Amino acid sequence: MTRSEEIIQAVSNHSIMIQTMLSDVKLVEDIERAALMIVECINRDGTVLIFGNGGSAADAQHFAAELVGRFAIERRGLQALALSTDTSVMTSIANDYGFEEVFARQVEALGRPGDVTIPISTSGNSPNILRAIDASRKKGMKVIGLTGGDGGSMRSSCDLALVVPSAETPRIQEAHALIYHILCGLIEKEVCGTKTT
Repeated sequence: MTRSEEIIQAVSNHSIMIQTMLSDVKLVEDIERAALMIVECINRDGTVLIFGNGGSAADAQHFAAELVGRFAIERRGLQALALSTDTSVMTSIANDYGFEEVFARQVEALGRPGDVTIPISTSGNSPNILRAIDASRKKGMKVIGLTGGDGGSMRSSCDLALVVPSAETPRIQEAHALIYHILCGLIEKEVCGTKTT
């Protein structure tokens, strides 16, 4: 086996191990709770606001796309918005108020009481994420955090924190994708009364 093949095998096995750890009973229960919180918001005609930096911004967009478009079945579009998609809004806020405010300002403008925000941060300590969580609280919104490691500062500031038990950013992001795919399946099942895939 070549060195590259050894690396591929080791990384694959590590990723599988981390994702297998998501079947921990408490985390399974928390994922189910998160799905029900999102369903309650959607059923009241609320909006799910999702945001993150870098790879987590891409995850936010992916998650929102699955809800607005479809995940596994034909059904109505569900109200979700990734806050990293409008470059004019983001750059104007960053320029006028600082990058720490790019998500908080959007939550302030777009969020309504009863809506759900989903901050995604592998460390749980990104200043702009923490500011947006504070803004969500002030608006009377529920906060479901996706993070990793020890959960960082996000862990105690969210209504519910889904914490991936790893300190490695790529492994956390891979597990986050699995979590939000599970959430999408559960949400479709509850909103549309169909089986998940």
